[in-house]
Amino acid sequence: MERREFVAVAGAVATYPVRSAECGVRSGGSGPRFRTPHSALRTRLAQEPSLSPAVFARRLERARAELKARRLDLLIATPGTNYEYLTGYNPGRSERLIALVLPVAGAPAVVCPSFEVERIKRHSVITELHGWEEQEDPHALVRDTVRRLGPRSGSGTIALESSTAYQTFLALGRALPGWKFVDAAPVTERLRVIKSPEEVALLRRAIAMTHDAMAATFAQLAVGATEVQVAQALSREMERRGAPGGGLVQFGPSSALPHGGPAGPTLARETAVLIDCGCRVGGYTSDITRTIWFGDSPSDEFRKVFNVVHDAQTAAMDLGRPGTPCQEMDRAARKVITTAGYGPFFTHRLGHGLGMDGHEPEYLVEGNTTHLGPGMVFTIEPGIYQLGKFGVRIEDDCVMTDNGVEVLSPRVAKL
Repeated sequence: MERREFVAVAGAVATYPVRSAECGVRSGGSGPRFRTPHSALRTRLAQEPSLSPAVFARRLERARAELKARRLDLLIATPGTNYEYLTGYNPGRSERLIALVLPVAGAPAVVCPSFEVERIKRHSVITELHGWEEQEDPHALVRDTVRRLGPRSGSGTIALESSTAYQTFLALGRALPGWKFVDAAPVTERLRVIKSPEEVALLRRAIAMTHDAMAATFAQLAVGATEVQVAQALSREMERRGAPGGGLVQFGPSSALPHGGPAGPTLARETAVLIDCGCRVGGYTSDITRTIWFGDSPSDEFRKVFNVVHDAQTAAMDLGRPGTPCQEMDRAARKVITTAGYGPFFTHRLGHGLGMDGHEPEYLVEGNTTHLGPGMVFTIEPGIYQLGKFGVRIEDDCVMTDNGVEVLSPRVAKL
């Protein structure tokens, strides 16, 4: 296949080298196949745990301080991201209750099925575990644990992790009738919104893997490929680098749907290709979007739209300083797109926080007056989406420093 069958946009893929010899088509016309360039395997990073017990000890101490400052007596969390943030391990949710009970003073405890005690103990920093047998009511064990760890009065206020299943909330309420339950989000969001250097290091690794996997995937684009095939190739490239991940792949008009699924046409020349993806390293997630032109040369309209989106992203990045309200970042980017005449086609917020979850606070959106501070990690991802034509989104991962926005992912150039 000739080189012109691949991406020919120097600016959009300046960091995504394309080598036509690395991609081919099966004989007999059975469709494109994907082969990984050897050079694309240069980033093989292990997923070994890299957060020490001392990190979790500091997190638990900060959580206790937040509880005390808010006059809360305990925090209860079932498995999920917040549970993992505090314990170092997410055992997963099922119909069998697992719950972390963290008092405002003293050591935390985990209530779990008896047969899970050893597994959780091996992977978690929590050393006090209490098992319940299959024929027992686990909520009664939570009640006994709360009574032992909580205030001597035997009642108080419990911060319940926000994503806890509703039926679990009801059962805990029946087991602890004298207790008040409140949303733990103000506690957990406060803990997680500022990333430590260890967390930023894990995010950098995930970003590097994602960028490398995207490069290898773009290098394999071939006429006739489906969005599903390219998405599968993308996941394989991430797996080769030691990180689970994947993302959206959208061709042509499909790219005008911000979260369009893999249902577009097969890949043809002279069309836009959008890939939005990320991978997970040590529990931390990247999120990058690139839109390129597949063919000889981008159309004038694609070039114009791409550069407007790029300018909008730059405007937000240049504005960002410690103390900048989140909504001002959104406004800066939106002003560029609106001035260029594409305002109605920028249909989502500018960005979102990034960490253990792909989307988490803080959100760069109109109405959010929260001030950005050093250590906050977030995406900046303006887009223009013209139904029936194409969409362009450029998304990079950033961290706020004392001096302004540091872009963690390699930026693309203007066209």
